Amino acid sequence: MVRNLEHDTFLVIRYVKRRLTVMIDIDGKHEWRDCIDVPGVRLPRGYYFGTSSVTGDLSDNHDIISLKLFQLTVERTPEEEKRDREVFLPVVDNLRLPGLEAPLEPMSGLALFLIVFFSLVALVFAIVIGVIVYNKWQEQSRKHFY
Repeated sequence: MVRNLEHDTFLVIRYVKRRLTVMIDIDGKHEWRDCIDVPGVRLPRGYYFGTSSVTGDLSDNHDIISLKLFQLTVERTPEEEKRDREVFLPVVDNLRLPGLEAPLEPMSGLALFLIVFFSLVALVFAIVIGVIVYNKWQEQSRKHFY
């Protein structure tokens, strides 16, 4: 949506009272359109903002011309202050982050039995094949005439 445009495109990211909103102006009309609005976002304190315009391909040219950061003073209750201090990882209420899947259910008794049974059968089969190959090798080594 932003390729080969003759005008600048703008992006606004706001994080106020655990709500993350992103608005864009890609039409060059200085009118903001909502991109995303996610309530319940809890970000940890003490981190820094960083930007990159690297695309990995020379076909696009993206320049970050300016970055404006503002710290808003928001009235908070002591309970909100304590809750915000306890956030160590970014969390979104009612949303699972990638890589944090729920633990798998334990296997049933039948599935566990079948896995153990077939593993033992495979192990016995490998041992029998190994013994046969070893005996053939021993037999071949005895047939040499010196």
